[in-house]
Amino acid sequence: MTAAECQWLVLSVRVPAQPSRHRVAIWRELRRAGALSIGQGCWALPDVQTMNAAVDRVRDMAERGDGEAVAVVGAGRTEQDRARLVALFTADRTAEWVEFLADCRKFDAEIDKEIRTRKFTLAELEEEEQSLERLRRWHRDIRTRDVFGAPNSAEADQQLKHCAERLEEYTEQVFAALHQI
Repeated sequence: MTAAECQWLVLSVRVPAQPSRHRVAIWRELRRAGALSIGQGCWALPDVQTMNAAVDRVRDMAERGDGEAVAVVGAGRTEQDRARLVALFTADRTAEWVEFLADCRKFDAEIDKEIRTRKFTLAELEEEEQSLERLRRWHRDIRTRDVFGAPNSAEADQQLKHCAERLEEYTEQVFAALHQI
């Protein structure tokens, strides 16, 4: 999707200051969806199918908190405005991919450590499988939000594949060690 093609959902969310749990829950939901904060209580999301459920959840949360959320569809007024929204949204996804890539490197280092120390146990294997599953879920979540294709998304795809290969290598070593007993 290009900046020129993109329509945006702009949400204005108002909830009472107290109790704060409603504002915090809404903030978390909007951040989870990848929304851009464009002002106090004002958020922007690309108007794509994957974002609609988040908008509906925010509306429900605001109403439960004795507030309201109003959504409008629009586009940047100028090409510069449109490009700026896309750039801000993509910068957030790029930052998410950077963090994801760092966790992939940690996973790789953990596998290296387990192999180096010859810790070939089923318990450790299960822990590493859970870590890889967490990376897969995280990758899927970022990929869903990354509607404009952040520049480091391809590297993230490769690193996730590499992590899966490393776990497969470690799995083989665990089963080889267990069968030698």
